[in-house]
Amino acid sequence: MSTRKENAVTYDTVRRAAARFPGVEEGTSYGAPALKVRGKLLARLREDGTTLVLKCESIDREMLMQAAPDVFFVTDHYRDYPLVLIDLSKLSRKALPGLLEDAWRRLASRRQLAEHEGKGGA
Repeated sequence: MSTRKENAVTYDTVRRAAARFPGVEEGTSYGAPALKVRGKLLARLREDGTTLVLKCESIDREMLMQAAPDVFFVTDHYRDYPLVLIDLSKLSRKALPGLLEDAWRRLASRRQLAEHEGKGGA
């Protein structure tokens, strides 16, 4: 029987899940671990070590926050940016791949999208 702790999403979980998308590179953003595509921010860990900043369009962000306000949120600092904050300790592992793919698709080149489609990702 697995416990919540064993199934908890960490930045390492995010990093490994994002590695399946073409062009994802590890780097830093504001001194924190980050993932980028073509030099643009896909996701980064906030300084608290448990919150992920993820690329997300405003309409999607609003739907996520309404559906699970304990998981998805924004602060005043992020309000005007296409980003959502995610409490990794409350995020379902099942939700992670879809969230990452949606964010990655906003940043990927046509070639990267085609490469991903060719590998069976959709």
